[in-house]
Amino acid sequence: MVFSSTLFLFAFLPFTLVGYYLINPKFRNIFLTFMSLFFYAWGEPKFVFLMIGSILVNYVFGLLVDRYRENKAVARVVLTSMITSNVVFFFIFKYLNFTIANLNSFFGLGLPQTHIVLPIGISFFTFHLMSYVFDVYRQKGGVQKNPLNVALYVSSFPQLVAGPIVRYETVAKEINHRHENMQDFSEGVCRFIIGLAKKVIISNNVAIVADHAFGYKNFSELPVSMAWLGIICYTLQIYFDFGGYSDMAIGLGRMFGFYFLENFEYPYISRSITEFWRRWHISLGTWFRDYVYFPLGGSRVKSKYRLVFNLFVVWMLTGIWHGASWNFLVWGMLYFVLLVIEKLTGFPEKCPKQWVRNLYWVPTMLFVMLGWVLFRSSNLSYALNYMGSMFGLMGNPVNSAKALFLWKDLASILVIAVVASTPVALYWRKVESQYLVLNRMNLIAKPIFYIIIFVMSLSYVSISSYNPFIYFNF
Repeated sequence: MVFSSTLFLFAFLPFTLVGYYLINPKFRNIFLTFMSLFFYAWGEPKFVFLMIGSILVNYVFGLLVDRYRENKAVARVVLTSMITSNVVFFFIFKYLNFTIANLNSFFGLGLPQTHIVLPIGISFFTFHLMSYVFDVYRQKGGVQKNPLNVALYVSSFPQLVAGPIVRYETVAKEINHRHENMQDFSEGVCRFIIGLAKKVIISNNVAIVADHAFGYKNFSELPVSMAWLGIICYTLQIYFDFGGYSDMAIGLGRMFGFYFLENFEYPYISRSITEFWRRWHISLGTWFRDYVYFPLGGSRVKSKYRLVFNLFVVWMLTGIWHGASWNFLVWGMLYFVLLVIEKLTGFPEKCPKQWVRNLYWVPTMLFVMLGWVLFRSSNLSYALNYMGSMFGLMGNPVNSAKALFLWKDLASILVIAVVASTPVALYWRKVESQYLVLNRMNLIAKPIFYIIIFVMSLSYVSISSYNPFIYFNF
């Protein structure tokens, strides 16, 4: 079940909201937990039992680490056991077949593949569980004596299958002491509508062209202009797909009284790779920063070699987290190299000339798009060939009639997407807040705007059969 489906919009969500607000507040956590487990079980019921088992195991680790926190030796054993069990669980379901395939390829073995299927959202709920135990140990949130509360934190349907990765410390108090109100509910509805529009109006439309461009098998036939259109479309698709999902998740959380932190902050206006990763998938970046990078010493180390090592570990893990494929690992290593260069040179952030820093947006976005080629491609060989096509290195033509037609046909949606990926809305709100007339006009215009956007989104939902979420794969 996905947020942009008619089943969710017209059945699951209305029923859950009505039931949640009609039921006695004492039982709202139980009701929301049950509905979240039902939401997850809709696609593949057997996976919900794996998640429940993982929740119970980490619930016990939370109790143990809270009990033995003062005994450092025992606490370390508990934390090590927790990390090991989660990594093994993660490895078996996500990387075992990949490992077997590579062992067979490198050493000529004949090890059989398993029939293990990847559970949806395993990367996200595993990180939620580890965050719970880490934060209990760090006293960033109280231990939960009731396992249903741990289940609610992990399985809450707004953020269960594709994030954002909600740190336990950010919602620990809200699990037992949240206060729903009409203002939060209305803001949540508006945020959900914006996210839905990003997904079904922008992402789904550019995705069709991206899929077409990445569907070429003979790269000598892929025109340069088509290759660039394909990666531009995918660059926009993944942002509005994942960013739209995050908006919907944040909006849904607000409807139920939860305040989830922002996951994106206009990443495509970044003027360096460092800035890009401050703005892109913020919840993942801060997770690795606080639970891996800082414990390793972060940037506050005496040796540059140690700094490079710390960055290497983080970006190797970031690549591995995204998927069992060599292109994800290379993608992580690409960012490792770029970030090391920026960290060691201080360029461009320490450059005294503003125009140079601004101009660095061009190579930043070029590297981001090359990274997305690695991300989108089925394997490393395909990614390298596609990159070659982008620069006319595969004996491919510069243009074609079909590529030209698609550029023209998609022009309006591309303009809308590019504008929507910049903080134009923030600038407008600043201007509007300074003028009383605009404020009063906004009281009328804002509800009309959201109604129009919602109706348009519903029309796209009803006529479109293309509706996957990219990050469901992780």
